[in-house]
This record gives sequence, structure tokens and C-alpha cells, in this order.
Amino acid sequence: MKPVLILQHLSADGPAYLATWLTREGVSFEVRDAEAGQEYPQRIDDYAALAVLGGEMSANDRLPSLRRAEALILDAMARGRPVIGHCLGGQLMARALGADVRRSPAPEIGWQSLTVADHAQAVEWFGRAGDWQVFHWHEEAFDLPAGAVALAGSPACPHQAFGIGPHLAMQFHVEVDAEKLCRWSQLDSAPYLEAQRLHATVQSGPAMREAMAQYLPEQQMLADRIYARWLSAAPRSA
Repeated sequence: MKPVLILQHLSADGPAYLATWLTREGVSFEVRDAEAGQEYPQRIDDYAALAVLGGEMSANDRLPSLRRAEALILDAMARGRPVIGHCLGGQLMARALGADVRRSPAPEIGWQSLTVADHAQAVEWFGRAGDWQVFHWHEEAFDLPAGAVALAGSPACPHQAFGIGPHLAMQFHVEVDAEKLCRWSQLDSAPYLEAQRLHATVQSGPAMREAMAQYLPEQQMLADRIYARWLSAAPRSA
């Protein structure tokens, strides 16, 4: 199988558990870091699948790397190479497909619940319907593109995930591992502290780390299922 292409927007926002999972499964991958000056490929031809990571910028920012990511998403979908988007990556998928990305009704930062829909496509991705605790860090959210199936939502963010065939867009960070979570949770900027004061959906760093032992193992089991479902659609020929 050709390698998986991972688009990284910020040097501090790497693939984390996604890289761990791919390595464990014996799947080769290539990371392109836009902030480090690594250009994204023009086409998906040399790759079996595409993963798009998050980032603190808006999907609507006028950054050439974001528009190149959208072009690659559409190229991959057109060629039957499965695409998975994490937070900003999911927003870029929605935007590439013609949906709006806008400010979320409320920001979600830290361990927050989402509800998986009770239908076959949602259960195929998530394993079961109902409530999950997953890790979030976003202030914007996507609308549902034409042809997409809503898979999960929350009171603060109605569209937490959508699927289109073998492609999955997520609003949350299923790729975080302990190192990434602990590093992110050290943030103490004034806007973040103000968001904690104003919104019950924004956790403090200590609260995130305290809940990690309870929630991270289950999230990583969920990630195992999601990544396996995503990569199962990748072409196996070289």
C-alpha cells in the first residue's frame, strides 16, 4: 500500500496518536508541516489515504496552505482515497464541499460529551450510539455539506462529525495522546482564561489533566476503531 499523507498546519500540532496507530499497524506515512515550510503535494496520486490535522487558525483564513489542503481533499475524494479530518481538518473538508464554517454556538475546550446518532453509518464509525467523552479544542464549527450524513453532535456544536462514504470529518481531537494533551493544557493566555470564565464548555488545564486517566484510554480505543474504518477503504495496490 502507498503511504498515508498527513497534512500538519502547525509544528506544535503533530499527528500524536494517529502516528502511533499507523506505526503499530505497519502503515507507512508522510507528514507535511506547512508552518515548517513543507509544501503540500499538488495531487494525491502517490498516497493511499489523506489525514488532515487541526490548527489554531480559522478554516476561512486566507492562507495558501489551507486552500491547497482543500484541493487535496477534493482530489482524494474524487480518486477514492479515504480522507479523515481532525477539528480544523474536518472544517476544511466541510468548506471544500461547499459548507460554511463559522463561530460555534459555544467554544468547546477539554473533555466534553458528544452524542453519536442511532443509525447504522454512525455505529459503523463509532461502534455504538449514545454519549462519548472526547477531547475538544475549537471555537468554530462546520455546517453539514450536501450529501453528508450527520454522525454526532452536542448542545454546543450540533455537527460534531459527518461521513460521506469512506470519508470522515470530526470536530474533536481523537488524535491527542498524553504528551499532546499535557502540552496544550499548559496554555494560560488571557483569551483562554476569559473563555473559562464565560463558558461551562471550557475546562481549565488542571481539569483536563485530571480527567485524562479516566477518558483518554476509551478515546484511544475509539480512535483505533475510527482509524481502522477509515483506512479499510484505502487501495491496497502499490
